[in-house]
Amino acid sequence: MAVLPIRISGDPVLHSPAAPVTVFDDELRTLVADMFETMDAAPGVGLAGPQVGVPLRLFTFTWVEDDGTKWRDVAINPELWLSPLTVGPTDEDEESEGCLSFPGERFPLRRAERAILRATNLEGERYEIVAEGWLARIFQHEYDHLDGLLYVDRVEEGYQRLIGKITRKRGWGVPGNSWMPGVDDLDD
Repeated sequence: MAVLPIRISGDPVLHSPAAPVTVFDDELRTLVADMFETMDAAPGVGLAGPQVGVPLRLFTFTWVEDDGTKWRDVAINPELWLSPLTVGPTDEDEESEGCLSFPGERFPLRRAERAILRATNLEGERYEIVAEGWLARIFQHEYDHLDGLLYVDRVEEGYQRLIGKITRKRGWGVPGNSWMPGVDDLDD
């Protein structure tokens, strides 16, 4: 297993729809193992193929619920169904999220409270997870990556100026930027 560099906002692979996975082989198994290694080293709770430069429709995820229930799997060629969004202002404490491809920042974003994920695992078996709360948020966040969207593309208009300022200050928004979990200190 290897830790892979994570692409930063502006890299074309992050802003284009990913292609379906069509071959389930040892190369795919190695990619998924490397994605888990990278996600854990970052540390993160999800990682999509485009974030490591692979334009395929798959993501890894890991989450522990308050009751101790552990979720850890890969979602290959996922489908996602969402409950309707609630109306009202976002709560910065409860609804803020971050992204390994826009590292070190968090912004509030309204997401659906419930989601149904249907996907395929590495053995080619279909599965379904009915998720609520943060697990549902993780699924929505990672699924967006497969459609070429970052969460900063969805945040309220009032935050867009700040996002643009951060992007310019850090030299993001152009192809070729990445960071290496466990090596790069992004707080410098």
